[in-house]
Parts: sequence; C-alpha cells; structure tokens
Amino acid sequence: MDSLPQVENPLTQAATLEAPPPGPGLRIMMVAGERSGDIYGAALARTLAARAPDVEIFGCGGDAMRDADVDTLVDAHRIAVAGITEVIGGMTRVYRAFHRLLEEADRRRPAVAVLIDFPDFNLRLAKKLKQRGIPVVYFVSPQVWAWRQGRVQQLKRCVAKMIVIFDFEEEIYRSAGVPVEYLGHPLVDMARARQIRAEFFSGLWLDPAVPTIALLPGSRMKEVTANLPLMLGAAVRLAEKRQLQFVVAAAPTIDSHWLQGEMVNAGAGNVQVRTAVNATYDVLEYTDVAVVTSGTATLEAAIHERPMVVVYRVSGLTWLVGKALVKVPYYSIVNILAQRELVPELMQQDFTVANVVDRVGYLLDHPEAQEEMVRGFRDIRRRLGRGGAIERAAGAILAVAPTPGRSPR
Repeated sequence: MDSLPQVENPLTQAATLEAPPPGPGLRIMMVAGERSGDIYGAALARTLAARAPDVEIFGCGGDAMRDADVDTLVDAHRIAVAGITEVIGGMTRVYRAFHRLLEEADRRRPAVAVLIDFPDFNLRLAKKLKQRGIPVVYFVSPQVWAWRQGRVQQLKRCVAKMIVIFDFEEEIYRSAGVPVEYLGHPLVDMARARQIRAEFFSGLWLDPAVPTIALLPGSRMKEVTANLPLMLGAAVRLAEKRQLQFVVAAAPTIDSHWLQGEMVNAGAGNVQVRTAVNATYDVLEYTDVAVVTSGTATLEAAIHERPMVVVYRVSGLTWLVGKALVKVPYYSIVNILAQRELVPELMQQDFTVANVVDRVGYLLDHPEAQEEMVRGFRDIRRRLGRGGAIERAAGAILAVAPTPGRSPR
C-alpha cells in the first residue's frame, strides 16, 4: 500500500484543500474500521471532548462516532471487509479511503492520530503518519499473539504509544521495546443492558417464560451472509422438538429488509424469531443460550455470563490461508483467555445445522454444563480490569499529543 494510486474519493463529498482556519483547539485524527472500533472510538471521542472542550476530531468511523460529533470523512461501513477474497473485492474503496485520510491529515495537521484496531489498514496508515511527524497512539492491539507476529516490529517503528486491552498483551510489546500500557477492557463498562427484563420481552412480543435463544451473526454483511442462514436453519430444527423462541441481535449496519428475507428463505415463518437492532447487550442479558459468531461478541456474551456456542464460516480460500497462519489452539477470545475449550467452537466445515442443534440442545438439557461455563466466564471477567479503560486511554492520548513548549512523546 506504499504506492497507492491517487484517485477520487466516492465515499464523501469532495473536500476543499485550503488550509483550515487557525485556532487554539486540539485536533485529533481517529480511525476505526469495525463496529467494535466504532463504539470504542465514540466513547473515546466523548471522553476527550469532556477533557478538552475545544477538541476537533476527524477521520474514519461509523454511526457511533458520528453521533459523538466525530467528522467521519470516510464511512467505516464502506471499507470494513472480512477475509482474503473480500479484501480483494473491496480494494478500490480501501485505496480511496486511505488517500482521503492522508490528504486530510496533511490539511488539518492533527496533534495526534488515534488508530483503533483494523490492522491491515491502520498499520499502513501509521507508517505514513509517522513520516509526516504525526504521533500515533494505537488502541486495541492486532492479534499478534495469534498470527503475524512481525507486526510487533512494525508497530515499534511507527507508534508513540500502544494501548492494549488484554493483560497478556502488555508483556509482548514491552519485551519488544514498544511503549505500551495495559488499561483494561472497555467492555467492562459498556456491556450493560439498557432495558429491564419485562421491557425486553414485551418490546419483542415474546413470552418471558419460554426458553429464548440468541443468534449473533456478526456486524459485517459478509459475515452475516455466511453465518445467519445456518443459524436460522438450526433454529427451525430446534423448534421442531422444543418450545423455543429466538432473537437475532442485528447490528445497525445490517439491512433489516434483507434480514427478513433470510428468515423467509430459511423457512422460519412458523418459528418465533424476532430481530433486535442495536440491542446486543439486552439480548445477551435476557436470553438463555447464545449462538455467537466468533469475534468481540463472544467476549460480550461472556461478560453477560451467557452460555454460548461459537460459530464461524468464511470463504474456502480465506479459511485455508488463515488456518496455516494462526498459531493459537483456539479461535474465540473466550477460549484463548480461558486457555481451554470453555465454549464449543464450530468453525468452517464443522459449522453445520446439525452440529448447532446438537450443541445448543446439550446446553439446554444440561444446566451443569451452563454453570461450568459461567464459572469460567467469571474468571475471564476478573482479567478484564476494574473498569474505566476509556477514561485512562483518553488520558494516555492527551499525554502523547504535543502542546506548546512540549514535544510529543
């Protein structure tokens, strides 16, 4: 990506290239490309604004960051891709977004850039920002402990501060000479239901006395397309022999009409399946068992102490390449943190309707298996910190930003 072509940007309205008006305010560039990063970025933006009321934040994000008054020049939803074949298909959009952000960094000259996860994009961006003399704070580590360990050295060359959200990551960077701080996990504060139980069930026209299964198919369209049909197929099969109801936790980035069409295609018309948009924490708080696409949602389910089955499916090429590169025995962060198979993982060819039916049925029939999971989840929760991660991260970011008379760290 070092020699990306200069092309027009279709993602936003054309920007003027004149210098921004002078002012005493603090300018921060913030870039997030995934739904979880968008949520963390929004929380960071609000905290930074509370600490520095004259702050101006711009960059790449989604609805959450826009709601936090971040000037999102690039919409994260347009460049969030998953897997090798998906990346190839979206390369033109990614190139344009990359150069759009660099042009704006040259124009606005931020005091610091905050890059949140999204490593394939943000590591390359960090290199270019470093060349421009813009200090970079990287928030949420790439999974260097799972694959592509060489990224640690890339980060060492181009970041002023690495902020990690898992305790074991701190030593990885410290031993490599990367300035690093472990500040806890943001989800400790964020993963909380907004409704009471009665409101949740009445709002979805569901019976609170009937066992309820959560379906979490992911936040990206490619993920949902690959994973939701199998989840719905399992729901239909499970409902044939049990009295159950189901809730699909849908990210706001997923088209609701398409979701309804998938339910029809899966033959779920006679099954109690409801869609809860942007209400993942309520879904996880009040359901009995969850089928969760591997990713941040598995940790959210663990924080809510929700027994789960973890699933995932990608293109065949992406799976083969990833399988050869991944260096950890488990795929879900829950099992990685537990250092054992605390929750069942149904990956790729093992992710079938029959297998999901079998694992969910086992959990429903064996309360002791659910209790064992919950004990493991509580151990994981203790490792995520005491709360306040976003506040501490905001302080670390402001400490890196240069102020008059002081150079950046």
